[in-house]
Amino acid sequence: ELPQASLDSFPEEFRQGMAARASIINDIGENAPANWEYPFGTSDTHVALAIYSKDDKSLEAVLEQARQSQRDLPKISVVYHMKFSELPEGRNPFGYKDGLHNPHVEGSGVNPPPGYDVTVKAGEFIMGYPDENGQTATSPEPEMLRRNGTFIAFRKFHMRVAAFRKYLLEQASSPEEEELIAAKMVGRWRSGAPLVLAPEHDDPKLGTDPNRNNDFSYSDDMAGLKCPFSAHIRRVNPRDALKDDLVAVNLHHIMRRGTNYGPPLPEGILEDDGAQRGGVFLLVGAYIKRQFEFVQSQWVTDGNFIRMGTEQDPIIGNNEDEGIFTIPKRPVRRRLHGLPRFVVVRGGEYFFMPGLRALKWLAMLDDKDQSS
Repeated sequence: ELPQASLDSFPEEFRQGMAARASIINDIGENAPANWEYPFGTSDTHVALAIYSKDDKSLEAVLEQARQSQRDLPKISVVYHMKFSELPEGRNPFGYKDGLHNPHVEGSGVNPPPGYDVTVKAGEFIMGYPDENGQTATSPEPEMLRRNGTFIAFRKFHMRVAAFRKYLLEQASSPEEEELIAAKMVGRWRSGAPLVLAPEHDDPKLGTDPNRNNDFSYSDDMAGLKCPFSAHIRRVNPRDALKDDLVAVNLHHIMRRGTNYGPPLPEGILEDDGAQRGGVFLLVGAYIKRQFEFVQSQWVTDGNFIRMGTEQDPIIGNNEDEGIFTIPKRPVRRRLHGLPRFVVVRGGEYFFMPGLRALKWLAMLDDKDQSS
């Protein structure tokens, strides 16, 4: 029963929805909304719940509570559900240790690691607080609806693990070179060790050390000889690599929460077994357009900001067997051709996550409606 004036006050990109903005974020071809799983991209999704639990028994207890609540809400029906879980050692289906970095939010109580003193204003992620421009969000209305709320871009990906392994095998002359190319494409070794700090060989101890594996910048790698310009982590978070271009990187940070679904592909298997496996991501920010949509349309898709033309992100880019990935080297760079699409979009939506104050206000609106 949200008033129409409040509905109309939401940002345009949220009101239109992710599917309607597919051309902006490069969800085209196989990634187009027409190929998404139902109900993504339709008008049938109104509420989403993400439930996290330490084990299956605890999860079932919470799910039973949800089922009981649903029985009291006859107008609510479940149109989609999926189970996800963390893979061993916190790795993703491609074998990389994942979830290693999120922006350090000012006032959160979580201090940056030594030497990494960049923090981002809380208003970039939670409405009602000053952002990097010194402003606070002004929509949606009224203020109690947006206070402590935020927006979430939800993405579900299918990951083509066998295709990724086969491509590495075709490009390398040894298992060691396979791992080096894999590290160059992501910007980290599979252990999580960043190339900037371990450019020649993996350092698993560094990869698992939370006080060190994010304590780096690109200030001494401006030629990309350690971590290529197009490496995944350098594209989605350039850090100080764009300092000479006067780009306000702090205006485009996203808080990221992700996990996986499906069984891992056994080691050594190079053929697709037909199983559905991949990742689901909640990309959190107070400004969908200049955060998620900017990163997706500019840094992931467009190579011009790093002077790479049409070169896309080698991992999550929308490549179609004609992708390019450049590895700076001396005396001559190496350029990989024929990158296929390793990650396929299975669905996505924009969501608004209200704060407790907004939930209470919405409940009061509903109570008034039922009593009238």
